[in-house]
Amino acid sequence: MPIPDLFAEGLKRDWQVTNASQLEQDLTLEADIAIVGSGAGGATSAEVLSAAGFKVLLIEEGGLFTSSDFKMQEDEAYPALYQEGLGRMSKDGAITILQGRAVGGTTLVNWTSCFRTPEPTLAHWASEHGVRGHSSDELAPWFARLEERLGISPWTMPPNGNNDVLRRGCDVLGLHWQPIPRNVRGCWNLGYCGLGCPTNAKQSMLVTSIPAVLDQGGELIYLARAERLQLDGDRVIGLECAAMDERCVAPTGRRIQIRARHYILAGGSINTPGLLLRSKVPDPHKRVGKRTFLHLTSFSWAQFEQPINPFYGAPQSVYSDHFQWQDGAAGAMGYKLEVPPLQPGFSATVLGGTGVANSELMQQLPNSNMMIALLRDGFHPDSAEGTVQLRSGGSPVLDYQLTDYTWDGVRRTYLSMADIQFAAGARAVTPIHNDARPARTMAEAREMIDNLDLRRFKTRLGSAHVMGGCAMGDDASRAVTDSLGRHHQLENLSIHDGSLFPTSIGANPQLSIYGITARLSSLLAERLA
Repeated sequence: MPIPDLFAEGLKRDWQVTNASQLEQDLTLEADIAIVGSGAGGATSAEVLSAAGFKVLLIEEGGLFTSSDFKMQEDEAYPALYQEGLGRMSKDGAITILQGRAVGGTTLVNWTSCFRTPEPTLAHWASEHGVRGHSSDELAPWFARLEERLGISPWTMPPNGNNDVLRRGCDVLGLHWQPIPRNVRGCWNLGYCGLGCPTNAKQSMLVTSIPAVLDQGGELIYLARAERLQLDGDRVIGLECAAMDERCVAPTGRRIQIRARHYILAGGSINTPGLLLRSKVPDPHKRVGKRTFLHLTSFSWAQFEQPINPFYGAPQSVYSDHFQWQDGAAGAMGYKLEVPPLQPGFSATVLGGTGVANSELMQQLPNSNMMIALLRDGFHPDSAEGTVQLRSGGSPVLDYQLTDYTWDGVRRTYLSMADIQFAAGARAVTPIHNDARPARTMAEAREMIDNLDLRRFKTRLGSAHVMGGCAMGDDASRAVTDSLGRHHQLENLSIHDGSLFPTSIGANPQLSIYGITARLSSLLAERLA
């Protein structure tokens, strides 16, 4: 029996959906509220505001792909569903950055891990960054509401072999681990979440909030790149967009003009600052694009005698926070341990090497585990502080210069991951670093890791979590918006995405964005009413 394509069925009804690549002439659209970005922040905001009776327009740069389009093939999914075709990098090319670009945003391709914002993070924001109204108690009802809405609960099935390595190793060493809460309903346990869910089990914005908005009379336009806000004094009076071709590579030449009463930016922590910079929005204290942080991610590769088959099964179902808060929020850098799904294309890229060398590594894939550490940056004065800038053509790029403080954290992640992998029975462990070699014992691994030359390009690094760049806080000299996401200089502009975060958060940010933007949107609806 075929799986129903919920979005395709909705399109047969009276949903107002426009494919900008097919426009034959310029277009003007009007709404009460225009929202740039259809991911976790944009779609959640749209659902809340639509339910409150406002006419909402969602504007998405990427294409529209539904469950019928998801074939679990890497060569099709990466160029279609990811920013810059999975090629988004830091300015120097040293860090690969994974972000979604399609209707549904990154919620379409993430690995379903959902955590509430850690209490130490919220306390740090309040004490160090002047953020008000975001305590654990104040946000708890909003997290609970979104957990119910999106089916978020700890994964109850046994972990796949890849995740079980983390569980077993932590058990042997007496370290913390827990099942990961996932936003799924009726999950088939396929393991290809990063390529789009073909069964509609993942409760992404594509199958939850966006259909709810369209059922309420909201409107969606996709393949429309938001280029600049039009300003008049302290108000936004319009938004100029460019229609993109069907591959979202080049403008078609058609222009789209948006008029709204209120504007919300939710394009993510690189695109939202980029739009503000292109628009030359008032920024008297030069805060736009500053304090942009990653969960910088390091990798450790382990080989086992028995099959692991790390490409099948729920991609992330076990985590460890044992090393996250050991020295407090602002001490030595903490990190969360998880595992990634190892589809062949992704794995070949992470492992590196060329020709025969890469082929030999890939032959070991069925018996391999990969562990990742998500480093919690932005809490310590010596943290790396990224800055979003504009390239000569106007596209945004993240300049992220690493510090000795960061490198110390990376080295400790290698030691922790190797220790857990050996405890789980690995016969060899290799940190993902150009100079690393397989270690057969923990003593051998420790000696090697202690002597690795940790610097960019030698150390292979990535991140799927970009936060900050439009930090919130009530002190306008330090923040782009106030604690309610209202732009400090423009009265009808709000920001509702992870760019609001004054630091990284120390947990996969999906649920943090859902809960915080739902609260901000509810308060915005009250003000606009």
